[in-house]
Amino acid sequence: MSAPTSSEDRPRKRRPYAPRVPIAERREQLLDAALAVIVSDGYDRVSIDAIAKRTDVARSVVYGAFENLDALLTALLDRQQARAFGRLLGTIPGAEDLRDPAAFASEAVRRMSAMLREDPDTWRLILLTPGNMPTVVRDRVEADRERFRRRVEQWLSVALASRSGPPLDPEVLTHALVACAEHFGRVALTDPGRFDPAHLIGQVQAILSAIWPPTR
Repeated sequence: MSAPTSSEDRPRKRRPYAPRVPIAERREQLLDAALAVIVSDGYDRVSIDAIAKRTDVARSVVYGAFENLDALLTALLDRQQARAFGRLLGTIPGAEDLRDPAAFASEAVRRMSAMLREDPDTWRLILLTPGNMPTVVRDRVEADRERFRRRVEQWLSVALASRSGPPLDPEVLTHALVACAEHFGRVALTDPGRFDPAHLIGQVQAILSAIWPPTR
């Protein structure tokens, strides 16, 4: 009769072999995993181990794509910043639509609603700012927010130039509109059923049509 095997004699269970994929594709997988860890667990819990586990690969695979965690997070920040700002600018209609401010704002709201639905994780990081967000990330988010404000202010300055009635300060109006958009963006992420996008768009159209009629 054979002697019983001890736990040390038994073969250890190995992590499944990660299929070989192009390095660019692997990096995108790892960046997606890092983003998922941050969204679900916060910045304090993101690590090489957590990213490897989320992607179901060995630590060596992560280090084969990025030198270290800082390099990976920097690449993630660069990617998400470029995506977010490009999409945000894409929510602003063309300058020719400024003749009808209500329609302009309504179209912007429609595009922003679609943007949030398409990539909620990116916007959770930006709009639902966690207390443990690193300073470098917070500074980048605020810098992009200011860039967007300036772009909106430029468009508003054009629209206000042809408006009659009491003067409006485009800078003050820009801060108010961006803050309002961010508020409803947070609501859309945390309580998506609270405001139907079509209803919200209709309200924006009605309010602005009453206080800011289109120019001819």
